[in-house]
Amino acid sequence: MYRREFLINTGRMLALLAPPMLQSQDRAARAAGDASSVTVFLGGDVMTGRGIDQVLPHSCDSQIYERYVKDARRYVALAEEANGPIPRPVDFAYIWGESLEILDRVAPDARIVNLETAVTQSDDNWPGKGINYRMHPQNIPCISAAGIDCCALANNHVLDWGYSGLAETLTTLETAGLQFAGAGRDRREAEAPVILELPAKGRVIVFSCGSVSSGISPEWAATSEKAGVFLLESLLDSGVESIARGVAKVKRARDIVVASIHWGANWGYRLPRPHQIFARRLIDEAGVDVIHGHSSHHPLGVEIYKGKPILYGCGDLLNDYEGIGGYEQFRGDLALMYLLALDPTTGLLSNLTMVPLRMHRFQLVRASRQDAAWLGETLSRVARPLGSWVELGKDNTLTLRWKPLFSS
Repeated sequence: MYRREFLINTGRMLALLAPPMLQSQDRAARAAGDASSVTVFLGGDVMTGRGIDQVLPHSCDSQIYERYVKDARRYVALAEEANGPIPRPVDFAYIWGESLEILDRVAPDARIVNLETAVTQSDDNWPGKGINYRMHPQNIPCISAAGIDCCALANNHVLDWGYSGLAETLTTLETAGLQFAGAGRDRREAEAPVILELPAKGRVIVFSCGSVSSGISPEWAATSEKAGVFLLESLLDSGVESIARGVAKVKRARDIVVASIHWGANWGYRLPRPHQIFARRLIDEAGVDVIHGHSSHHPLGVEIYKGKPILYGCGDLLNDYEGIGGYEQFRGDLALMYLLALDPTTGLLSNLTMVPLRMHRFQLVRASRQDAAWLGETLSRVARPLGSWVELGKDNTLTLRWKPLFSS
């Protein structure tokens, strides 16, 4: 039995027979790849701490240290006030909702997300951090239930509960058989990639790194003597060179290299010019094939540069923001599953399908036609300056279109 099958089966056994998923007619997602393609599922921020942790079978102490909220259960109450009661405890598969049926049907070769929470019972909250995410280690089957192959950890929440919290996070992931990149017990481990072997197809190699622009403290940078994250010193030469060195050590024929980058602000569609320059340089100079950007709480535009995808911001996939007001114009309740079909011999993108979802009572459900149309129109508007746009399918999936010669 393959490792992912074992993780999925284990997670779902612990899910105690989750309710059956609704059957969708997602033909576009089914066609995301074929036998000759490498199909990769990319998800944005998976924030299973705080409120979500409180509804899972094993909850951390609910005390938090935010300016206005002191108890994580308040986020559960806000979600219930908005959309109705959440059964407690939910099983481990519950939070993924209808996305599991999509993953089962598409069967991507690799599943990669940004796990943006500490997995720990540590009470060593980072002083002055303000927002501290943690999930109880015994809730880790909620990640296994989706068959995740790689968790990117270079983000601004993985050390929310100190170095003891980071150490427990790494140990918990290792014990659960979940691979991770971007954080480690020293710089060497933090900068090391995850290498996913794909029988008869090649490999997917994942590097995870972050920028201070996402809120990562410079103090969190891993060193030869200190645990931490793979923090980019800059988005200039040194940042490109640090990733290029890592790629050069491992990349070989039929390898697809993913750079998973935590960068930028939480809200807004403006694309910082340094991000575009850095992403393009990673493709031109470092041998990267896919840019998996995240930090924004909503999806950003997608650029296809020399046939290779740059996802500047995948948005949140799972969070506990349901019922929180203030940024309604960005529709933070909506999420996207990104399904990429890539040529393993060249790394070129042949198809990108996006499946719109919505968080409802801390569970992912298929978005309505109206919501899917709104996402498509919004992404087209922000992506057209990058040479791409989005088409809405009959089954509410979104397909990226782009000018073949743009930026070549």
